[in-house]
Amino acid sequence: MVLNSDGTKKPFRKHKTAAERSTPAKPGLQARAAAAKILAAVVDRKLPLDGALDHEHGNPAYKALGENDRALVRAILNTTLRHLPRIDAAIAALLESPLPEGARALHHVLAIGAAQILYLDVPDHSAVDLAVEQANQDPRNRRFAKLVNAILRRLGREKAEVLEEIGKVSPMPTWFIARLEKAYGRDTALAISESQLEPAAIDLTVKSDPEGWAKRLNGVALPTGGVRLAAFDGGIPSLEGFDEGAWWVQDAAASIPAKLFGDLSGKRTADLCAAPGGKTAQLILAGGTVTALDQSESRLRRLRSNLDRLGLQAETIVADLTTFEPAERFDAILLDAPCSSTGTTRRHPDVLWTKGAEDIARLAALQERLLRHALTLLTPDGTLVFSNCSLDPAEGEEVVARVLADTRGIERVRIDAGGWPGLEAAITPLGEFRTLPTMLKMPDGIASGLDGFYAAVLRRMT
Repeated sequence: MVLNSDGTKKPFRKHKTAAERSTPAKPGLQARAAAAKILAAVVDRKLPLDGALDHEHGNPAYKALGENDRALVRAILNTTLRHLPRIDAAIAALLESPLPEGARALHHVLAIGAAQILYLDVPDHSAVDLAVEQANQDPRNRRFAKLVNAILRRLGREKAEVLEEIGKVSPMPTWFIARLEKAYGRDTALAISESQLEPAAIDLTVKSDPEGWAKRLNGVALPTGGVRLAAFDGGIPSLEGFDEGAWWVQDAAASIPAKLFGDLSGKRTADLCAAPGGKTAQLILAGGTVTALDQSESRLRRLRSNLDRLGLQAETIVADLTTFEPAERFDAILLDAPCSSTGTTRRHPDVLWTKGAEDIARLAALQERLLRHALTLLTPDGTLVFSNCSLDPAEGEEVVARVLADTRGIERVRIDAGGWPGLEAAITPLGEFRTLPTMLKMPDGIASGLDGFYAAVLRRMT
């Protein structure tokens, strides 16, 4: 029974009144509510952010928004995920006691409110007011509305001091920063951690004339042979050269593995995990007769569409690589293997919240299976490039080392650092590629850095 304050029985009301239903939500409230729901899906349920923000199949609360509000939700989520350990530290420092068990919904309301106050160009009063309204509208959080108000208002008042204090906290989760420290040392690990706070650059792989396209598009030519764009207005399809297929978007690091083959003229070439097709296009332009393999028909449809825009052709096959047996062996194979994608946190800040150490171990085991099988598909004297966009050596160096240790007739081909001016530091003592997000410094006005990538060249001996 529910009672009024005077002790009389309060009438039960299951549904809102017509007046309540007709009261419009505060401007911006639905966007914040969508952001909190999606943050919960990413952090608590380990669902990828790209899926939640898909315009056709994404989160219903997100799909219900107009484009301006969708852009706001994306900005809030990317910012929150990039800075989440620091946001958590800021909130914890202002709480007299930890939030109650099971108060995850409240945590997410506070987190997106704090992200707006600390890192986004949103008026503090607006962020506070909408967070309090969110709390009031959620029966689980209503009793904490005053707490939300107090915490966020104090964050606004003490912003400079809070930012200085939490700047000592790594913006990467502790489980992953520990792995980076083990692999690269503390200083490099912390530099990588800080680098993920910078949005990723937009890089293009061009069919030809990178210097010319850099001038046309107000960018700079890269040591990888691509072009990096400065900030620009409008969308990618509006840029010169898009419609005629003169280039495609591809991070500088992602363009490296296909270039390690050199001239592929007259060679049967396979791209074994091919979609979405950027590397396939590179192999075709290098002269290879290319077979593009992927286990997903929908992903291969996207690849074909991308190749059509570029005016390029490849044979496409839907198959499971672990059982794939071609009629003829290949002279060259690119295996850009599925991985944890921890090298892409600048553009995918959800990765470190949807993956864990167990995922890295599982994916490393899969990569090893794929690599061992792919090597059997090579002709004598054939070359295989193994690569992925993980920062963790467990998914790169350690996989290749194990395979080389017990596979007869396979050798590592050392990559010559002299052939990569500007990226010499990315060539390891073993002659493999290991790019880090801290590499590739650019002039003022152009974003620095690139994705974390690993690549090794292997050859089947005759």
